[in-house]
Amino acid sequence: MKDPFAKTIGYRLNHTARLQRALSARLLSDLGLFPGQESVLKLLSEQDGRTMGDLAAALRVRPPTASKTIARLTSQGLVERRTTDGDGRLVRVFLTETGRTRSTAIDGVWEALENEIVAGLDGKERKRLRKLLRKVEKNLAARLGTDGGADDEADATDDDEDI
Repeated sequence: MKDPFAKTIGYRLNHTARLQRALSARLLSDLGLFPGQESVLKLLSEQDGRTMGDLAAALRVRPPTASKTIARLTSQGLVERRTTDGDGRLVRVFLTETGRTRSTAIDGVWEALENEIVAGLDGKERKRLRKLLRKVEKNLAARLGTDGGADDEADATDDDEDI
């Protein structure tokens, strides 16, 4: 007998997210990274020298979680911590040259992952799926009282188009 929960959108969304994360982990392992580490490298490539608090907020994790990730990336030689002039308590995180190179390679991983995710979907189906997922994201974010990290620019661009 099949589980009736398996027909729910929540189940499908959860199962799809788990598969996406597993494939992401496999692709990132080729770069010597674990899921979540790539986000730190990309954030630092956009704005190097962020504080731990900035990184934790941008990643939407607690500071101890961000600190553990930075410690692992430091041990791999991808980032380095530096104290700020005048205030030895304020530590900023910077990419190393190796980290910068790895950050650039992440774009290829994300592109390969995206291609796998949407294989077999035409442009119209991709737009529709993005729009529906944004609606689900907004519903969940509203229930939690957060902004959910929604990309308002993408919303405006895609919502103007007929699907």
